[in-house]
Order: sequence, then structure tokens, then C-alpha cells
Amino acid sequence: MKKLFAVMMACMLMVALAACGSAGSNIEKPAVSELSVTETPVAEVESEQETEERTSWADTSEATTEPETESEDTAATELVVYFSWSGNTETVAMEIQNQTGADSFRLVPVEPYTDDYDALLNIAQEEQRNGARPAISGSIENFDSYEVVYLGFPIWWGDMPMILYSFLDDYDLSGKTIVPFVTSGGSGFSNTISTIESMEPNAEVLDGLSLGSSQTDNPGDAVVSWLSGLGLAE
Repeated sequence: MKKLFAVMMACMLMVALAACGSAGSNIEKPAVSELSVTETPVAEVESEQETEERTSWADTSEATTEPETESEDTAATELVVYFSWSGNTETVAMEIQNQTGADSFRLVPVEPYTDDYDALLNIAQEEQRNGARPAISGSIENFDSYEVVYLGFPIWWGDMPMILYSFLDDYDLSGKTIVPFVTSGGSGFSNTISTIESMEPNAEVLDGLSLGSSQTDNPGDAVVSWLSGLGLAE
């Protein structure tokens, strides 16, 4: 009888121990499982945010570069062509270019002029007597694309330097608008406007700008006033 009771007690003890072990296992597993479930959504949310940030940055970057590309593709339709020996005409030409956004081309003779003023006077007078056409160094690319040509030069012996005649012979300005500007010791345009009109009969010649040598140091105001009266602004 005692043996039977002892066996029964041993069986009950084993069942009780098994139940306790099973209860401990059920506590640990949910803890591990919740940690795993919590980490996975956080990682996914962070990944989506990073993707959105990269997409947003890419869209902003592309929108910023588009106007720059359009600006680079925009070509000037105005051109400043000028000859300058002393630098006075060049100062005015650069002021016109700065205010209009035009391209520019300096007429440079293949055979340079002397730096000596007195010797230059003799050369200029001889060129006029002979109807010389000094060769121009370089050429103007895509000249046909320009609609307005600002044409600048000093007055030599009451006329344009002969390299201007070379330019008007070499390039066809038909259909273009010519806007002359000169620097001089006080003689103004002399007869150069009528000369330009006769050499380019199919071009429109607008009122020009004439500045004395003393005005070329700071021509900004004069250029602004002149340009505003031409009616060329869009």
C-alpha cells in the first residue's frame, strides 16, 4: 500500500514539474517574438523615409538645373563690332555690350598699326587716298544669326578707318539693323552715316552715338540714354 502511495506521489510530482517548465517557455517566447516584430517595422519605415528623401532631393536637383540649361542655349541676336586704336572706342563698345548682353567682335588688322600717333596719321591718310582695304584678322561665326549690329569706330581724317570699309565689303548686312557709334575729337559722325547707308542699302541704319574723347572715360550714362531712345528693347 505504501509502495502504491509512493508511486502515485512520484507521478504527481513529475506532472507538476512538467507543467512548470511549460509555463516558463511561454513567457520567454512572446518576449523574443515582440522584439523581432518591433524591429522589422522600424527598419521598413526608415527605409521608406530615406527613399522619399532621396526622391525629393533628386526632383529638386533636376528642377534647379533646367533653367541653367535653357540659359546656355539662348543665343544673342545683337553684336557689337568695333575698331579701336587708342582704346576710347573699345571702352564705349564694352559699355554697350554690358548693357545689352550682345556679343562682340573687335576688328583687328592682320598687319598691326604703329603705336606712334604721328606715324599713324600718315598711314591713315595714305590708306584713304588709296582706298585701301586692310585685311581683318579672324572672322565672325554665325554672322547671319545676328539681327542688330552696333558698329563702332573712331573718326580718322573725317572718315571711318579703312578697316571698316573692309568689314562692310566682307559681310552682308542686308535685313539687319545697324546702330553706329563713334569717338572723335569733336567732328561727330562727319559723313560716315551716309557712307554706311550707301554701302549697305538693304540695312536699316538707326541714330548713332557720338562721344568726344573726354566723354569716353565714363560713358555709362550716355550709353543708357542713347539705348533707351532706340526702341530696340523687347
